[in-house]
Amino acid sequence: MQIGTFNFVLGLSVGLVFAYMGITYTTRPEQRGLSAGVMHMAIWEDEPRVEVPRDSFLTQEDLDKIQKTIRPVQFQDAHSHHYDNREAQKLYDKVRVLCWVMTSPKNLQKKAVHVRATWAQRCNKIIFISSVANDSFPTVGIDVPEGREHLTGKTMKAFQYVFDHHFDDADWFIKTDDDTYTILENLRYFLSDQNKDSPIYFGHHFKVSVKQGYLSGGAGYIISKEALRRFGAHGTNASMCRQDGGYEDAEFGNCMQNLGVKVGNSTDRFGRSRFHCFDPATHLMGDYPRWYHLFDAHGGHSGRESISDYAISFHYVPPARMYELEYLTYHLRPYGINSGNQDLNQKVT
Repeated sequence: MQIGTFNFVLGLSVGLVFAYMGITYTTRPEQRGLSAGVMHMAIWEDEPRVEVPRDSFLTQEDLDKIQKTIRPVQFQDAHSHHYDNREAQKLYDKVRVLCWVMTSPKNLQKKAVHVRATWAQRCNKIIFISSVANDSFPTVGIDVPEGREHLTGKTMKAFQYVFDHHFDDADWFIKTDDDTYTILENLRYFLSDQNKDSPIYFGHHFKVSVKQGYLSGGAGYIISKEALRRFGAHGTNASMCRQDGGYEDAEFGNCMQNLGVKVGNSTDRFGRSRFHCFDPATHLMGDYPRWYHLFDAHGGHSGRESISDYAISFHYVPPARMYELEYLTYHLRPYGINSGNQDLNQKVT
């Protein structure tokens, strides 16, 4: 990378940190976007659904330049970045994760391209699911119309596609949105103590709509190989799994329950959260909408002490913040401090 280009990217990265804080911390709770699965449960009708504000100071040209000049830290980059990644490499080989990202034709160049340029390259296999196939991106076209009312159908057909074509390519299968940022190393560490042959799935747990609760679609949910096997065998049965309509994450949660797939606990051994349905600043500051405190299965806690050091995912992350998180997670470090590894997994009985 040329020095001038590096300074441009570094300057943007540092600037993003302060802009992120300024934009997010001044946002009122009612301006937080509701995920599809909880929107219908909001009992306060005066709270409008408004998406988290987009970055206003970066143009698409800026984002394209960042995308071309930054590549994610890969295992072979360890020497140039001066860190020991041998444990991460072992888990990459041992805990195989297939990621599928829900996107749309209009979001390919606005959002999905930036997911592809950052965290998605650390998946063992990555698939972008859209309503239309795009061989150059590429995306897999699912024959379901676009629109929030069809997210359930899109999800059901996407998992069926993964079962039909990629069942043997991974041990765990995660669904995320194109504005979700995922730290794959932390995901694999968490899954290293879980059993892929158990009918289970993990994510940000809400305790409503389904008897055992369901997992937030925006935060991403990951299902075991056994859960996918059961879905592949019975997922097209409309009496067990709604084929379209309703709210995607809640309907998929009901499907999982009907298939005997349990909601697993993904908190760390200190009870801190790993999957998050909002952006980092919201979970740090606790600037939640009112429904969140009622529906979050673990009490809607906030602050640094409530978020695991090995957090896995955050939602409502616009493209510029994808690169910000990429920089903060894999490049920025304080000199003279070696944090080492922590044992944060809860022991499974």
